[in-house]
Amino acid sequence: MIALSLAEIASVVGGQTYDIPDPAVQVTGPVVRDSREVEPGSLFVAFVGERVDGHDYAADVVAAGAAAVLASRPVGVPAIVVDDVQAALGALARHVVERLGATLVALTGSVGKTSSKDLLAQVLRRKAPTVFTPGSLNNEIGLPLTALSATDETRFLVLEMGARGIGHIRYLTGLTPPRIGLVLNVGTAHIGEFGGREQIAQAKGELVEALPADGAAVLNADDPLVRAMASRTKARVILFGEAEDADVRAENVRLTENGQPAFTLHTPSGCSDVTLRLYGEHHVSNALAAAAVAHELGMSVDEIALALSEAGTLSRWRMEVTERPDGVTVVNDAYNANPESMRAALRALVAMGKGRRTWAVLGQMAELGDDSLTEHDAVGRLAVRLNVSKLVAVGGREASWLQLGAYNEGSWGEESVHVSDAQAAIDLLRSELRPGDVVLVKASRSVGLERVATALLDDAAVSSEGQVSGR
Repeated sequence: MIALSLAEIASVVGGQTYDIPDPAVQVTGPVVRDSREVEPGSLFVAFVGERVDGHDYAADVVAAGAAAVLASRPVGVPAIVVDDVQAALGALARHVVERLGATLVALTGSVGKTSSKDLLAQVLRRKAPTVFTPGSLNNEIGLPLTALSATDETRFLVLEMGARGIGHIRYLTGLTPPRIGLVLNVGTAHIGEFGGREQIAQAKGELVEALPADGAAVLNADDPLVRAMASRTKARVILFGEAEDADVRAENVRLTENGQPAFTLHTPSGCSDVTLRLYGEHHVSNALAAAAVAHELGMSVDEIALALSEAGTLSRWRMEVTERPDGVTVVNDAYNANPESMRAALRALVAMGKGRRTWAVLGQMAELGDDSLTEHDAVGRLAVRLNVSKLVAVGGREASWLQLGAYNEGSWGEESVHVSDAQAAIDLLRSELRPGDVVLVKASRSVGLERVATALLDDAAVSSEGQVSGR
């Protein structure tokens, strides 16, 4: 964080100081909520959770070098005490952002937020120091913590914004007002909470409503609900996509023999070829989104194309592709799942697995509400239509709907199977995998299917160690 004294922080957040001998002492380290991340000069934010109370760690973090604790009660060590710790954290983030002078880019969407954010960050940091959301810390706590990690050297601040209801993004943009707003798509993720795609569009569009007149709204030209958001902003509109009228668009889209997308990137200043290191054609849209923002911020088309072609995966369990020594390829996409990302992952699996056996190990897609049965059934059917060699549906009711969809589409028990849990899936795969197979693992985060991918890779490591040692 930029250096601020404890007295200044107390003033910004409307707090009272307790047990602080010298209010002029500065916070020079990161602002953290996890006591294990404390460094000398840190500010520790004490949240009260369901199982853990951050206040209990106050003495430990100060002993580890924290300058003070942001707390809701005195804790016997240097502290700034406020009525609402979350609100105080947001106020501090707003203050720091206003002081920075960095260009703030915010992005949202139903699918691909984290992948697009990671691509954009890798492109922009070629131009200037860039701070961006780690992983998916895109809520009312993660977002201000990310903003507070910026320093005086930061020139671009890239913030992912999530929403689970109307007003959430409006709140986040109030904490960290963006100059550029990027909306990727409107899908069905969390549709059970929102009630419909129109309500999701209403929530996502709060981002462009927050933009200043001299800002830019970067919108997906291929998504009608996103394109329509142009009428909700006073900022300049930039369209990206494969549509002919898109300002930044892709032509000659194709997949390499490894399933990696390649295309010609067109911008208002010229064109250049891109071959991504990521897997699946759905990443073309993510790359175009990043390219549109980078072009707006002054990067040349050749700089953008090179950066995109060299960018990798920064966040865990998102189409992580690992090849075992025996030739089995494990695709760990188990961080989260919704109907759009499931379809994209299945198509990527098929593209990667040409001439090889393909396995789709799939679990529940959460928060789909009344659409859950229909959507799970449709994913099961799609797996059959794409000629996935074997569907392994993992879990309870929703998994049975996946398997039923495959069965009704024409998979009569040979190409699809329903197992009870991750361990059952691991046991099945251990007994049936053959060298050269490709395995996709995907479900909503709550299912924990990353255990399947981890087990398959651990098996390979143990086998490799045995071969090396001669056992």
